[in-house]
Amino acid sequence: MTVTALIVAAGSASRMGGDPKQFMMLAGRPLVAHSYAAFTSHPAVDDVLVVIGEGQQELLVAALGDVPFVIGGATRRMSVLNGLEHLASAGAPDRVLIHDAARPLVPARVIDDLVAALDRSPGAVPTLLVADTLARGAVQKAPDNRVLLTLADPVDRSEIIRVQTPQAFHFPVILAAHRSWPAAEEATDDAQILRRAGGVVAMTIGDAMLDKITWPGDIPFAEARLGGMVTVRTGIGFDVHAFAGEGPIMLGGIAVPHSRGLAGHSDADVVLHAITDALLGAAGLGDIGEHFPPSDPRWKGASSDLFLRHATELVRAEGAIIDHVDCTIIAEEPKVGPHRAAMRERIAEILGARVDQVSVKATTTEGLGFTGRREGIAAQAVASIRTSPRA
Repeated sequence: MTVTALIVAAGSASRMGGDPKQFMMLAGRPLVAHSYAAFTSHPAVDDVLVVIGEGQQELLVAALGDVPFVIGGATRRMSVLNGLEHLASAGAPDRVLIHDAARPLVPARVIDDLVAALDRSPGAVPTLLVADTLARGAVQKAPDNRVLLTLADPVDRSEIIRVQTPQAFHFPVILAAHRSWPAAEEATDDAQILRRAGGVVAMTIGDAMLDKITWPGDIPFAEARLGGMVTVRTGIGFDVHAFAGEGPIMLGGIAVPHSRGLAGHSDADVVLHAITDALLGAAGLGDIGEHFPPSDPRWKGASSDLFLRHATELVRAEGAIIDHVDCTIIAEEPKVGPHRAAMRERIAEILGARVDQVSVKATTTEGLGFTGRREGIAAQAVASIRTSPRA
């Protein structure tokens, strides 16, 4: 059975203000990147398709890179239908998970349960019991944006449940249900559409991690929850190159004037090489030599920012967040101080990070060793990343 996840990320975020909320930052990454990573890393999910709003292509590329997407419609229901029709035209999957990008934290256990539930039902949704007292009330918005509530009688909560996403369906069944839904009527979710068409929807146990982000204050709350899932990992990188030929030399992604150059298969940038190895080490992804072997002629004279950018993409593809990199340059010459700020800015640009997440320092060996004899330059780097383990 093939399973595709359809992430609905086409909203305009009218209640959040600013950029659409699916592209707002949560713990260092856009909201949509969290659920995208949860689905792409899950062994039961074969493909992921993102539904975005018209004009949001650049935001999507900045958030996820070059990933499959389709343009949505004027409403959520129309956006889902556009996504389903696209999947149908491209070779329909057997099953589909329809998920709102506004629910960024998707435990793997929820996906497991939903996929298993489809063995006995054409549809399945994650649900939670309601613990709070419920009451009917009137909601009004004051001129200063405060929410005013008028409380009425309580509601019997014994028959009320919270329905979340992702919602899972046999693909042909949900596609037919969407196609038969009245064009002038809206639906609260896809399970409602299937039930109206006569389909049975099973219930699985949801998770509080799936709470929807609706208001600006929901972001810090989600970050606090995410903090309980995060594992901090550290990697160390080291590189050395001998002086050879004429300068300038590449250090930290910039050309530094010097009478001598550095010998190396690429541009011999010891700083970027060390940081690349540190990132790969933190993510458990090998070392720079495995990804860019010196014996490969493609990398002869290559700019080392290609290596660091590749390592950054690999780390983020693992669902990790780069927190900080720190590099120490070990050399008697040239002087690093005048170029430190430019190096930090260039490294941050390659990483897609803030400058304050990058540190560059320099030291000498007091005339000892090969650097002390001015035979070459060494660099040592440490990288810290955060990963969200599967629940």
